[in-house]
Amino acid sequence: MLLALVGLVARDVFDTVTAEPAPAPAVAAPAPVPTGQEEPRGLLPSPPVLLEIPKIGVHSSLIPLGLNPDGSMQVPPLDDPMQAGWYSYGPTPGEVGPAVLVGHVDGYTRAGVFYRLRQLAPGDEILVTRKDGARVVFRVRSVERVPKDSFPTQAVFGNTTGPELRLITCGGRFDRRAASYRDNIIAYAVME
Repeated sequence: MLLALVGLVARDVFDTVTAEPAPAPAVAAPAPVPTGQEEPRGLLPSPPVLLEIPKIGVHSSLIPLGLNPDGSMQVPPLDDPMQAGWYSYGPTPGEVGPAVLVGHVDGYTRAGVFYRLRQLAPGDEILVTRKDGARVVFRVRSVERVPKDSFPTQAVFGNTTGPELRLITCGGRFDRRAASYRDNIIAYAVME
């Protein structure tokens, strides 16, 4: 029974999120029209290795995450709730597109790496260090709490015109019968 409960809780953070690998970019794109304001250019791919969010005291290495057999996104191990992860089928932080980082709000009665994620506000800084040595600065654009059964898949995983970042954790009330939080907290950020 305990193993079954642990298994449910471990997949719970994003049990309703079905992520699909990002589509390949188009081979040719039309020439941009000059507007006086340049679009942010993306960096070449490089896996992220470190996440820092000064306002909420986050300092975590990043592990690659994929998909579970049922198509839901993997999450970091619940027995290490301070570990954050990166959805490796999407863009790397700094590339054009939405890079997705996930972490637990808590685990086994301990606060998790994203315990204070809901406290972020527009303008707050998020720093991601990549394997190539680049340190990418993002600024929070918005933070929202959404029911898991209404997860905004397109807003989180859909194409963007510049480098963006999504941070996701659980939130809202804990449903003891389902051994699951009812909502997700999502922070949206753009590269500076």
